[in-house]
Amino acid sequence: MDSQTQDRTAHLPQLADLRNPGTPLDLDWVTGVQANTSAIERRAATLPGRRSVKKAYQAAWLLKAISCIDLTTLSGDDTEGRVRRLCAKARQPVRADLLATLGLPDLTTGAVCVYHDMIPAAVAALQGTGIPVAAVSTGFPAGLSPFHLRIAEIEESVKAGAHEIDIVISRRHVLTGNWQALYDEMQAFRNACGDAHVKAILATGELGSLRNVARASLVCMMAGADFIKTSTGKESVNATLPVTLVMLRAIRDYYDRTGYRVGYKPAGGISKAKDALVYLSLIKDELGDRWLQPDLFRFGASSLLGDIERQLEHHVTGAYSAGYRHGMG
Repeated sequence: MDSQTQDRTAHLPQLADLRNPGTPLDLDWVTGVQANTSAIERRAATLPGRRSVKKAYQAAWLLKAISCIDLTTLSGDDTEGRVRRLCAKARQPVRADLLATLGLPDLTTGAVCVYHDMIPAAVAALQGTGIPVAAVSTGFPAGLSPFHLRIAEIEESVKAGAHEIDIVISRRHVLTGNWQALYDEMQAFRNACGDAHVKAILATGELGSLRNVARASLVCMMAGADFIKTSTGKESVNATLPVTLVMLRAIRDYYDRTGYRVGYKPAGGISKAKDALVYLSLIKDELGDRWLQPDLFRFGASSLLGDIERQLEHHVTGAYSAGYRHGMG
C-alpha cells in the first residue's frame, strides 16, 4: 500500500482494512450462487433515473470520480512520450484555476495503467507523487500465453516498479465450471504479485451469463484478489450496469462472510460524466461510503476524464468548452 493510500485510510478501523488474504475454496458457496437475469436487468434499467445530483453536489461527485480513475493507455503505438504526457495529466487532471475555484487545489487520478514496457517511463514521471503505476499482465488481453510466462510477466512488472497488477483470468475455466483451476490460477497470480495489489479481470462479456460472473467473482476473491474488474476494454461488451450489480453484490457477500473488503473496477465503455455518477451512486447504495475511496474503487478509463473536466468547467463558467481543449496526452 502506498503512502497516499495509507493517508486516505488512516482514520478507518485497521482490522477491517487488512488486505484480503483469501480463503479456502468453498465450492458449496460458489455453486450455490444464482443470478436472476431478468430481475437484475430490470433493476439496472432503473438506475440512471434513480439518483440526480446538481450544481455543487454534482461537481463534488465528479471530483470524487477523478480521484478514482486509473488513467489508461493500452495501445500498440504507445510511446514513452505519450506515457509521460498521460502521467502529467494524472498529476494535474483538471486546470489549476478550475480547481482553485472549486476549493480543491490538490487532486490526482487514482493510478496510471500501462503495458509492461511502459512501466519505467511511468514510474519516472510519477516519482514523488504517490500515484501508483498499474500494469496489465498475464498475456493481456486474451490471457492465453503459457502459464509460466504469465507468472514471469507479473514478476517482471513488479520488479520494474508496478504497484498494481491487472491480470486476466482464463475464461475457459469459468465456461467449463472448473472452479478449482480458476482458484489455483488466481492464487498463483496473487503470490507472484507479492506486495503489489492484484486486480482480477474477469472479461465479463465473454463469460456467457451473469451467474458465471457472480461465481467467477467469488472464486477470485477466495483466491486473494484485491480487486475484481469487469473487462480488458478490448471485448465487444465491457462494463455494464447489470454486471456491476452482480459483482458488487458478490463483494458484499464476501465481506459479510469474511470481513475483508475487496475493490471493484469497471473498465471499458465508461466515457461520460453522467455514467460515472450512476456508477458512484450504485456503489454507495450497494456497498456504502467506504467503497467510494480510491483504494477500493477505480474506473478504468481515459476519455472519461476529458468529459468530466468539461462538466466542471461548465459548472464554474457556465459555458461548455470544446472537447479538444481537454486532451489526455
